Amino acid sequence: MGMGYNVEKSDEEWRAELSPEEYAVLREAGTERAFTGEYTDTETKGIYSCKACKAKLFESDTKFHSGCGWPSFYQPISDTVEYIEDKSHGMDRVEVRCANCGSHLGHVFPDGYGTPTGDRFCINSISISLEAAE
Repeated sequence: MGMGYNVEKSDEEWRAELSPEEYAVLREAGTERAFTGEYTDTETKGIYSCKACKAKLFESDTKFHSGCGWPSFYQPISDTVEYIEDKSHGMDRVEVRCANCGSHLGHVFPDGYGTPTGDRFCINSISISLEAAE
């Protein structure tokens, strides 16, 4: 990609490290089916990190139930994500990627369900890993 990420790997390296399903979402901007993800309804306290590079992305305190079928957060941890305009599929959306490795996480929508930020980060479970708090 040549975007100058801290973590840069070849397609072969990513394919070796990620399952085919993880690769399809993280590296090819795929989407897991709604209501199938591991973290959709998780309420465990902890930190959610990028499954591809382990960068910390979201705190469980910012996770909320949006009913959209994917884990939803109202804000990331500081500058851990980047925003890419996404006009694919005839929609006008904002893609969210890991700022550390460029992996696709999901999309952010300004329909925040009464959250403190007014944003809903709709994130694929397969893109993240939860490290539970002690």
